[in-house]
Amino acid sequence: MDKDLVDQVIDAAQRVIASGAISANGHGNISIRVPGAEEMYFTAAPSLRDHPRSAVVRVGLDGRLLEGDLPPIQGAVVAMHTAMYADNPQVGCVLHTHSPYATAFAVARRPIGCWNEAVAMFGLPSGVPVAGYGPRGSEESIAKIRAAVVPGVPAVLLANHGVLVFHRNPDLAILVGGVVEEAAQSGINAASIGGPVEIPDSLKSAAFQRAMAFEQAGTQQA
Repeated sequence: MDKDLVDQVIDAAQRVIASGAISANGHGNISIRVPGAEEMYFTAAPSLRDHPRSAVVRVGLDGRLLEGDLPPIQGAVVAMHTAMYADNPQVGCVLHTHSPYATAFAVARRPIGCWNEAVAMFGLPSGVPVAGYGPRGSEESIAKIRAAVVPGVPAVLLANHGVLVFHRNPDLAILVGGVVEEAAQSGINAASIGGPVEIPDSLKSAAFQRAMAFEQAGTQQA
């Protein structure tokens, strides 16, 4: 087991907990692709909260356990991680949580719209789609997740289950997980005052381009 990669996984788990985009019990899992290999490092404990280093396992992208102990309940979701790596060569991190507000949309089987500026800024101009329900880790479940993924959109809701985020690195995956949870929370809060209003299509791209312009300009220093 590579110590540096284990450290990265544990650090990512801690930052997910710190972000608040997680259920109270900390249920979820995170994986990081091993650079230059058909492998990933995966959290095999039931909770990301205080996740022990000893419970990080090494798994082949074919789903085969290579090192460590993988309990059945965690092993059941390995396939949705490996599917995202197989389908998206640029993906370096996959994050699954039951963050409360986003999971409310997943349980209601309703997509999250692009009604928060951050949703447009961080690559989800069409919102977050919902993958149809299939038993955890089943071929049906994985097929429905793959069918729901929108090219270029790094997140999908899992009907009656939770949220799946996949991005180039842990920083971006954690950021998008937080954006999705914030958008879900604002959507639910806005429902009591008429409902959330989507950003017009023409302005979604403008919000993204504006964000990119500031990113390219870099940090200002006085």
